[in-house]
This record gives sequence, C-alpha cells and structure tokens, in this order.
Amino acid sequence: MSNQTLAIVIGVIVLLALIIPTVNIVWQYQIGVVFRLGKFRSERGPGINFIIPYIDRMKKIDMRVETLVVDPQEVITRDNVTAQVDAVVYYRVVNAQDAIIKVVDYAQATSQVALTTLRSVLGQSDLDELLSHRDRINERLQKYVDDHTEPWGVEVQIVEVKDVLLPERLQRTMARQAEAEREKRAKVIHADGERLAAEALGQAADRLSQSPNSMQLRYMQTLVEVASEQNATILPIPLDIIRLAATALKGDDDNQ
Repeated sequence: MSNQTLAIVIGVIVLLALIIPTVNIVWQYQIGVVFRLGKFRSERGPGINFIIPYIDRMKKIDMRVETLVVDPQEVITRDNVTAQVDAVVYYRVVNAQDAIIKVVDYAQATSQVALTTLRSVLGQSDLDELLSHRDRINERLQKYVDDHTEPWGVEVQIVEVKDVLLPERLQRTMARQAEAEREKRAKVIHADGERLAAEALGQAADRLSQSPNSMQLRYMQTLVEVASEQNATILPIPLDIIRLAATALKGDDDNQ
C-alpha cells in the first residue's frame, strides 16, 4: 500500500470518527436531552439530530406510559387487620429535563414512592373500605404518588390495587358472616311474603263477605276443584242451608 493510499484511508477513518458522533437518531416516542460540557443545552425532538462531538452529549428519555408492578406488601389496616396487598402503577415522563437532572433513576424512585405510599394509605383505611370501596383507595394512592413524583417530571396516571390476600382464619370468619347474612335476608323475604299473603287473604275474605253471590260462586268453584282432585262426585249444598244448620246447632248448644 502506497503512502498516498494509506493517507486516504487514515483520513476517511478520522472523518468518520468525527461525523458519526455528531449524528443521533431520536425515535418518535423519545425526547433527546442535550448537555454541552455538562450543562443543559436543549431538548431535541424525533428525527436526525446533530451535536458537536466530544463536547455535546445526548441522553434519550422514553416518553411512553410505563408499567410498574408493586410486589405484595404486608400492611396493617386501621382496624388492625393484616393483609398482603399488591398494586400496579402506570406512569409516564412529561418533562424529560427534570427526569434526568432532578433524580438519578426516576423509575426506581417512583417504585419506592409507590411502596411507601401503599403502606401509608392502606394503614389509614379500614378492611371494609379496602374490600368494598377500592376505587376510593386507588384515587388516593394515585394522588399521593403523583404529588411526590411531579417534581421529577413524572406523571402517575393510574394506581390500581390488584389483589388483597387475607389470613385464612379471617377468610373463614367472613365466609360464616356472609352465610349468616344470606340466611337473614332469606328469612326476612319469607316473612314479608307471609305478611303480604295474609293481607291479601284478609282483603279477599272481606270482599266475599260483602257479596253473598260471590261467596256462593267461590264455594261452588272450590267444590269443583276438590271433586276433580279426588276423582269423586260431590253433591253441592247451598250456603244458605249450611248457615241455617249452623245457626240451629248453635241455638241448641246455647239452650243446653
């Protein structure tokens, strides 16, 4: 290889070494933060970006929503019940400059804040609220975590309590309580049905007593139903005769 060829090769290598560091590609979901000699210079959007090699440095921040799974934590509720609770946090960077300058690792910091907030908020809640009004707890968790992460340029969008694992003894107690509550409701419903039936029968009896013809028709209908069920022939006796016989028997008893 001649000296001229060697010089060309060396020149190309040097040129590439100078040009390649100047080109940075930022993806659509990223923001590039440029530092010049260690000092914040600017933010760069998606596309090809050129910087001064060895003087400028670019750090890229993902601006998409990220998912953070909080491992099960043992918490003690306000009514002194111990439970295992886990949660999931959805967050995103809204200020790339703050996410780099104000915190070393925004993801790790958000995770630790979520852990401590989970214990704190659930410690101020009752077990019934944790089981029945989880949406309220989720709102409080989201607000508290977001308040802590806002100075870091991180927005917490959703915090959801996933599972609540109670001690086995407490689960059995709650199952017995639920069964007793169901039996109580069943008895109340049955009693209400008996009361309504009694009221309906009383109203029907009052109406029939006010209309002798209706009473006679109902009497005849009852005889027909009994005869069809027993597969027998029943001779109907007018109600007037039955009333006269009953009155006569009552008179004999009074004379005796």
